[in-house]
Amino acid sequence: MTERTAPFPLFRLLLIAGAIFVNNTSEFLPTGLLPDIAHGLRVSESQVGLLVTVFAGTVVVTTAPLTALTQRFSRKWLMVVTLGVFFVVNVLCAVAPSYEFLLAARVLGGLAHGLFWAVTAPYAARLVPRHLLSRAIAVTGFGSSAAFVLGVPVGTALGHALGWRLAFFVTGLAVLAFALLVVFLLPPVSHLGSPVTGPIELAPHRDRTIIVIVIVCVTVVLIATGQNVFYTYIAPWIAQAAAMGTGAVAPLLLVFGVAGALGLAIAGALGDRFPRGTIIGLIILLIASLTLAGVLAGVSDPATIAALIAWSIGFGGIPALLQARMMHGTSQRLRDIGSAWTTIAFNVSIGGGALLGGVLLDGFGLGILPFAEVAFLVAGLAFLVATDRVRIARHPG
Repeated sequence: MTERTAPFPLFRLLLIAGAIFVNNTSEFLPTGLLPDIAHGLRVSESQVGLLVTVFAGTVVVTTAPLTALTQRFSRKWLMVVTLGVFFVVNVLCAVAPSYEFLLAARVLGGLAHGLFWAVTAPYAARLVPRHLLSRAIAVTGFGSSAAFVLGVPVGTALGHALGWRLAFFVTGLAVLAFALLVVFLLPPVSHLGSPVTGPIELAPHRDRTIIVIVIVCVTVVLIATGQNVFYTYIAPWIAQAAAMGTGAVAPLLLVFGVAGALGLAIAGALGDRFPRGTIIGLIILLIASLTLAGVLAGVSDPATIAALIAWSIGFGGIPALLQARMMHGTSQRLRDIGSAWTTIAFNVSIGGGALLGGVLLDGFGLGILPFAEVAFLVAGLAFLVATDRVRIARHPG
């Protein structure tokens, strides 16, 4: 059949991965520069953590209506527009004269972010047939991993060396460069008719696979909220709770980013053959490594770093595995809807995790954060196991 002999569109998927890379770098750059921004604007670290919460909250509120309003517009040009907004947002962050100004800029970024993911996440599904979905998702998923491997660590190092404002400006230039690459090199896709992976058969509200969207989104909220309770404040945790100093933050974020990429590679290699076992194994790895990191912080630097590397490997593969569960578990009709709600679920988790982490930080100190994540992960693992039979039974076939 033609769909099985068509060449794998690696270059196009890598270009989408690059756009995701600059997007995620923009989103999480405040995490690595949290102490620097707090000092520069004379606010608390928990207030800077709210930048992540406000960004994510904006995504949650606006993604669904903006996706509906722009449904008939070109996917390619919506991607270009959202990248253009990211460029402007980063420049505004670079020149922000006050915390309130920076907060407003992050709101603008949140408006573009949800729409960006509603456009880019299903792009791979429109470029490849169903039997190549996992591979395509893994390729574009490396954009997220690269943001943690290179984008955030390099931005953090640049911010420490030359100031956090310059880090935002350089990130903005990188966003602009990828916007131009999308303009000239990414082909448009047809999104109003049937996707290449199959026909549309049922109206969304009658589709029996809609329960898969609910199951995956709840799983995302439980696991990713826990992750962001801790990760949002990883810079001060490394410097203070683990007593390694601010100089250790940038190189350790680089190491953790590389470890996350390894986790994604593991997910790509094993996820198709052992989908259930792979995600359960990675969650168990997260629980064990975080418990060790929390206990060993300030006691043994090598052991703490090793535990955090295992933590990074564990989480590195989970978002791609959850996205693959959504794409494989829902019908063609529900893929765009599922993608939009997965984006909302992740951003509920990012915002809620950052907010809860700030509350715990102020009330109990940095040391509580890894154990708080463990509690969420245990709940997420229990929910995943309990609902797997329902999810499998609704598989579109």
